[in-house]
Amino acid sequence: MSITLATFVFTTLTFGIMPAQCSWTPINFRPIIGILSQETSDNITSQYPKNYSSYIAASYVKFIEGSGARVAPIWIGKNESYYEDILGKVNGVLLPDGSSSFSNKSGYVDAADMIYNISKKINKKGDYFPIFGISLGLQVLTYLEAGRKEHRINCSSDGQLISLNFTSALNSSKMFNKTSPGILHVLNCQEITGNYHNLCVTTEGLRNVSVDKEYNVLSINNDYNGVEFVSTLEHDTLPFYGVQFDPVKNLYEWVKRKNITHTQYAYKVTRYFGDFFISEARKNMHKFPTKEEAGSLIYNYTVTYTAPKIGWFLQTYLFNENDTN
Repeated sequence: MSITLATFVFTTLTFGIMPAQCSWTPINFRPIIGILSQETSDNITSQYPKNYSSYIAASYVKFIEGSGARVAPIWIGKNESYYEDILGKVNGVLLPDGSSSFSNKSGYVDAADMIYNISKKINKKGDYFPIFGISLGLQVLTYLEAGRKEHRINCSSDGQLISLNFTSALNSSKMFNKTSPGILHVLNCQEITGNYHNLCVTTEGLRNVSVDKEYNVLSINNDYNGVEFVSTLEHDTLPFYGVQFDPVKNLYEWVKRKNITHTQYAYKVTRYFGDFFISEARKNMHKFPTKEEAGSLIYNYTVTYTAPKIGWFLQTYLFNENDTN
């Protein structure tokens, strides 16, 4: 249930600290995040004989739950009215990492395209609605803002742990304006942001498709071969955020060959990004009808221990056509 939080503002007067005024900021204490599913890969299809059509890695669900929200899966392959309906009930959308191709039909990118445009309309009506993109999710954000013009380049950053090189835009950013000096120091000085990608968004690429005015680049990095790429960004006016690295893996994935860091500082960074996104989602007051809410949550689906067979994710929610109808 969403309630109103009274925030007391105090000012120092002659005789001490006295309450000057009360301001009320609406806060959602029961946020639900929509995580977009994506089409299964050949690897999943070959290892699991059932007719699974889409999936969500369980680590992204845990990422959201760890910061105090619940998850509703968002299905691929639906029409625009479906996405308008679900976005009117959830409080934000997570676009997770994955291997989906931008050219696949009726998959992750086509669904994200409708979600992106609907989310823009929601925000422009004054209804605060955040999107957080991780790795492939960041690339999708800029791809969609560019009108689906491809601007990524080949790069080599699979299994690379690096520290962030912040740009001057950091000082005015929404993602980092309330970050503690300790978190910024860790991000800037320790190699704890894990990258698992072979395609990169660059500042030049953003300029080439005229997206550099819409998205502010907050940090840049270099891949194993010195190729510079964008590692964090945010929309100039809308609450849309992207990170090229995957903070989720620090806490919830354990595949050794992926070179995932599990230090206490890496854990704090994971929690920072999760807490930031959920704090944004708490500003949104959408909700499911009471009778519909329970049946829409991820708890209705079985998680599968997939690490022994596919190796990418420790656990995965695998969905078939009956699940998504």
